Amino acid sequence: MDKKSIADLVVYGKFFTSDNNQIVEAFAVKDGKYVYVGDKKGAGAYIEAGKTQVVDYTGKGLVMPSCGNGHAHYSIGVALPIVGTIAIGATPDQFLNELVPAAVKKARETGAKFIFGFGWSYFTFTDHIPTRQQLDAICSDIPMYFADDEGHKGVANTLMLVKAGIMKVDGTVLKKDKDIRGGEIVMGPDGTPTGFLKEQAGTYTRSFLDNENLYPVDVAKVKVVVKGIQEKMLSEGYTMYIDGWGNYFNNTNFFKAAQQMDKAGDMNIILGLTYEVESWMNVEKELKNAVDVQKYATTHVKTNWLKLFMDGTVEGGTGYVEPLYPDGHQGLANWTEEELTDITRKTNANGITMHIHTMGNKAVNTVVSAYANGGKDELRNTLVHVRNVNPEDYKRMADHNMYVTSGMLWHNMPTGVSEILKTMVPAGMEDKSYPMKSYFDNGIPVTSHSDFPALSGCPDDPFGIMEIAVTCVHPTVKGDPWWPEEHLTREQALASLTINIAKQMFIEKERGSIREGKYADFLLVNKDVLSCPETEIHEAKPTATYFEGKKVFSIGRVL
Repeated sequence: MDKKSIADLVVYGKFFTSDNNQIVEAFAVKDGKYVYVGDKKGAGAYIEAGKTQVVDYTGKGLVMPSCGNGHAHYSIGVALPIVGTIAIGATPDQFLNELVPAAVKKARETGAKFIFGFGWSYFTFTDHIPTRQQLDAICSDIPMYFADDEGHKGVANTLMLVKAGIMKVDGTVLKKDKDIRGGEIVMGPDGTPTGFLKEQAGTYTRSFLDNENLYPVDVAKVKVVVKGIQEKMLSEGYTMYIDGWGNYFNNTNFFKAAQQMDKAGDMNIILGLTYEVESWMNVEKELKNAVDVQKYATTHVKTNWLKLFMDGTVEGGTGYVEPLYPDGHQGLANWTEEELTDITRKTNANGITMHIHTMGNKAVNTVVSAYANGGKDELRNTLVHVRNVNPEDYKRMADHNMYVTSGMLWHNMPTGVSEILKTMVPAGMEDKSYPMKSYFDNGIPVTSHSDFPALSGCPDDPFGIMEIAVTCVHPTVKGDPWWPEEHLTREQALASLTINIAKQMFIEKERGSIREGKYADFLLVNKDVLSCPETEIHEAKPTATYFEGKKVFSIGRVL
């Protein structure tokens, strides 16, 4: 036998290739790439005893390409428990009487200059938003900022507001209401800030944290990239991922850490990093910074996305909508169409793709116009989340090769939520919220995202998400199917989790499907998610994850 044709690995089983829904029964891998995809007999020709590892997965489940996550915040979700205090699941009383005092105690013991936390729920805290005065009563001499579980709101004590230049220690107000573009400083009856900050007012205030010490390169590299992101992703079956906020801590340490990890040979995923620009920043300066971070790109680290927030969240009242909310307001728009068009034109001219958070239908319409008028179709400018879409915008999205990375898991809604939403969102947006099937029907490339750690309690793994996409509900939630006419077929859901994400990341010639010549990134799944009862899809787990032909995860442990 010609030594060149001897495979390192041959696998038998039922394979979903993600190439035109093709099913095959074997493949052969050499030097990290597929050299044969087809039937058992054909793969057998690549086997030499003692040199080729053979895995027979016949009847044990499904073999499929490894999955991708088109937008999430693993870097934040992993980093926050290390650098801050987690408040997920806390009641307002627990927050003030237990969590904040514990954070203060830890800060005093360690000599921390700032206190940072994450995870309180707006829906739980709505009528009990902690005030700066309540936080001051616990700690008034260390600046304190706690973001909510979606990252769209925050609460701060007085000293934090002073550090951010929003007010003086003596109570003099320096910035109020909507003085910070794209955000809101909530004001109290006394005419001073309450400490509650919405949208860009929060990102602005948070930029005054001691971010360089809070999130240094070593923490990002060792504890976040390796121990956190990779272990979580590989155990769930992901090997492709776009992080939605690479500079969350207002530095480039995540970029630096990822580059160092890949150069050291320790990167077993394809990591995409977005550079975020806020509407209150010096835009021209930040666009230059977005170009500058391209120097951190490596074989496994991709850096070619610019992230913006167009608006907030519809459920939180900050999504940019038309018609108006029940109380007559329209939400928070961070940019005009003209500004977005200009930013898109300049960004695409540098080979960088746009990646914009859009929720309300007016926000979607604005971003679609900016992409159509200022963008290059070949750069696959992307809309993120996309809660509502006007019918006429589907065609424009398809015509200009716009991508959507969709929170398919947001169909995970308990019974009765639509009744609650009727009092919170514009008429007609109670249940017709997150389209999925419509993208496929209109020829729009759509990928799956989990937005982790936002929406805590919803599944993050691809098969929990897949079941929601197929059934519009998840068994862990006592709910009825949410907008069931928008459900996907199993094959569509898998495409959104595999080949489409490879396309979103511009790596479809190398990854995302099982095809000769591509890298052998694949999963051995313990259940055939193509044929099992649809209510059992969420039970599926990878028994092994392979990256470039090497097993990097086996049940219970990352290798």
